[in-house]
Amino acid sequence: MGEAPVRVRNLNHYYGRGALRKQILFDIDTDIDRGEIVIVTGPSGSGKTTLLTLVGALRSAQEGSLQVLGRELNGATGSVLEEVRRHIGFIFQQHNLIASLSATENVELGLKVTRRYRRSALRRTARDMLAAVGLEERMDYRAEALSGGQRQRVAIARALAAEPMMVLADEPTASLDSTSGREVVDRMQALAREQGTTILMVTHDNRVLDIADRIIHLEDGRLAGFTDSVLANTQHMMSLVAMTHQKQDLRKVVDGLDETGFRNLLKQLDDEAQRVIQATALANDAVFHSLLEQGLQAATRKLTQLFDAERASLFLVEPERGTLLLRVSDNVEGEIRIPIGTGIAGAVAATGEPVRVDDAYADARFNPEVDKLLGFRTRSILCLPIRDRHRQVFAVAQLLNRRSGEPFAAEDETRLAGFLDSLGVVLESLQASAASVGEEMA
Repeated sequence: MGEAPVRVRNLNHYYGRGALRKQILFDIDTDIDRGEIVIVTGPSGSGKTTLLTLVGALRSAQEGSLQVLGRELNGATGSVLEEVRRHIGFIFQQHNLIASLSATENVELGLKVTRRYRRSALRRTARDMLAAVGLEERMDYRAEALSGGQRQRVAIARALAAEPMMVLADEPTASLDSTSGREVVDRMQALAREQGTTILMVTHDNRVLDIADRIIHLEDGRLAGFTDSVLANTQHMMSLVAMTHQKQDLRKVVDGLDETGFRNLLKQLDDEAQRVIQATALANDAVFHSLLEQGLQAATRKLTQLFDAERASLFLVEPERGTLLLRVSDNVEGEIRIPIGTGIAGAVAATGEPVRVDDAYADARFNPEVDKLLGFRTRSILCLPIRDRHRQVFAVAQLLNRRSGEPFAAEDETRLAGFLDSLGVVLESLQASAASVGEEMA
């Protein structure tokens, strides 16, 4: 891969002089590799934009070492800073386009700064990049006639047209709605991947964290773990945290949903789990783990209501132990394990096939010792496998006893399978989160 485009060692930075001198960055140490997408998060005033401007050679470093594209920027002259900037594409929050110029002309200006393009190539290159960001029909529109999302795409085209070695983006989605913001970062990610460009992005927008290869968090000018500040602040997750300060709160919310509302909630949890699953792999986050745990407990309770069941349970497969762990069960506390291949849930885990049992005690696979352990009397059972993204059985869901006394039917199996498609993603995230939290505590 070669030398990292950005190498930062013991970087300190100050504003002001004398009695007004204030330190903004403290002992920053990090490397950013070629082609890596790094997102910088943190509260306002934490030093994010200062770090971005230093890496972007918009000012020289004061203390420590800051090497960008092979050049040391501590004490660098203006000519050195200018040379480094020619290989960097900048995307600013306010676009910084010239309103009276067309989209094409704005991108051409960005190309001219590099001094690497002949006049004949400027227009062709600019228009090719505008087409790549979906502005084929707006190339000749003046910037002032474009929407906010379209202007931001022009800014991205301007930043990427010259195939820079690095792109620095300061709050690129701040002025965009959720749809436009997502389109912008997805396009930026795709083009950067194709060109092998390194991206360093400052953002408060938790909707775009999933594009990152790595997230670094600044707190009061110092690099810090982002677990308590980023994953816990994901927009949708935080709304759930507010509702679920106590476990019973979420149960009340879920209890009040009809089947359509419950499906929608599971879909939202599914979407959020998909979005932050990459971020979960980047940090150990006990808050995220706890939230998923509460969500699963509430969802399990809701399943008992929707299927008029007396009890619903979720088991995790533990292949290294050859057991099933009772992960979540309505009205059951404590840790219970059963061997894979024994009992109905164990049989489903072993075969990957769903099971419906009308009379549990008449089925040879049923283990009555579990009833004795739980003080429960099982009659009918509906048990389905839950598969991970690789289609391997990693969990089992089980419903016990219709309150009406009737056995579970084929249509119940179909309905439950639909719920488990979404619930499985959340459960898989919980499993990964639990492993991370366990490693952190060890």
